[in-house]
Amino acid sequence: MPESGFPASRVVRWDTAVGALLVVVLLLSFATVDGFGNALNLSFLIGNTLPIALIALPMTLLVVSGEIDLSVASTAGLSGAVMGALWNQGMAIETIIPLCLLLGVVCGLVNGLLVTRLGLPSLAVTIGTLAAYRGIAQIVLGSDAVTDFPGPYLEFAAGRIGDTFVPYAFPPFLVLLAIAVVALHATPFGRSLFAIGAGEEAARFAGLRVKRQKLILFTVTGLMASLTGVFWALHYASARYDNATGLELSVVAAVLLGGIDFDGGKGTLGGAIAGVFLLGTLQNVMSLLSVSAQSQIVVTGVLLVVSVLGPRVARRIAAARAGRRAAAPPPVPEAPAPIP
Repeated sequence: MPESGFPASRVVRWDTAVGALLVVVLLLSFATVDGFGNALNLSFLIGNTLPIALIALPMTLLVVSGEIDLSVASTAGLSGAVMGALWNQGMAIETIIPLCLLLGVVCGLVNGLLVTRLGLPSLAVTIGTLAAYRGIAQIVLGSDAVTDFPGPYLEFAAGRIGDTFVPYAFPPFLVLLAIAVVALHATPFGRSLFAIGAGEEAARFAGLRVKRQKLILFTVTGLMASLTGVFWALHYASARYDNATGLELSVVAAVLLGGIDFDGGKGTLGGAIAGVFLLGTLQNVMSLLSVSAQSQIVVTGVLLVVSVLGPRVARRIAAARAGRRAAAPPPVPEAPAPIP
């Protein structure tokens, strides 16, 4: 692993390919899809992609460390349900939002403790809490939908800056993105995550506090999932127990599409965000082309398979070529010309 915490060059090339594909898709969409370049549509594209992007930030760090959290969408739904229930009880929104964020911390902490203290696999744990958190959300709010949140909060979550295509919520996201990039790629903490993902036992023998760092990651992931739940309820002006259902599939697909290795230890946050906006752009284009929601889910599933297989196939091809070069006999030197 490089000293800077960045992965090997083959993964960087995959990230670069995803970024280049995003640019190509954007250019083709501007040129061929009616209404795509409209400022309002671009604002919708960014706003609808932000929930995926927000959770992708901590999910990238978590997958780099060799773990995963599939309960993020249910945590977001639970946060939104609690937000709606407390608002119905007359509590101030300024009090509700911090409580919802604290709830996300608790949800993430539960996942982290089950994984790090009991040694349970994160895939199994978070599948279980996925169902549990969604069930609790239904108990809290039932089938009600709360829509009458304060206007300024709805405007911040769904509005855009002047006549531009930039949503009000996008600059704060860029700040969070910058923090995550620095944390993963420019700090000892981030370098330790790559080491843990590449080999947990070796990292532990090297003196890294593996359990503590994973517990922090799960807790931060719960916090960001809860923040996403608050944003979702305000952006779509509706708090329901089933908010963000299926969002975990989009997050995982986007992160893996961006070159983050599911086995841990490889990837860049830039590649993950490129994967997020590539997926968001494709979903927006399909909506403009009146592609059904079911077909969009199929496309997301196909991209998830491609994102898992692609880097592995590329690595096998590169290894096979390297093996052939190593096995090739050295060139025979030419005989010197006779001296006349």
